[in-house]
Amino acid sequence: MTNENKISFEDAMTKLEQIVDKLEEGDVPLEEAIIFYKEGMELSKLCHDKLKSVEEQLTQIIHEDGRTESFTIDEEE
Repeated sequence: MTNENKISFEDAMTKLEQIVDKLEEGDVPLEEAIIFYKEGMELSKLCHDKLKSVEEQLTQIIHEDGRTESFTIDEEE
């Protein structure tokens, strides 16, 4: 996959859904299915990495002076 870091999360998810649909149909030749599978795994990793990056950004409080501070939310039981 070329320029995989430039693809948006939404575009990657759309391509991943298309690959899953093709593979679920079951009439894809084995060699083509392997190519789709590999591409799907790359897209899945890309989406995971983008989500992880956003999660890390959202767990930082940025103070007016530019300092960052981690925060957590205590979940109630």
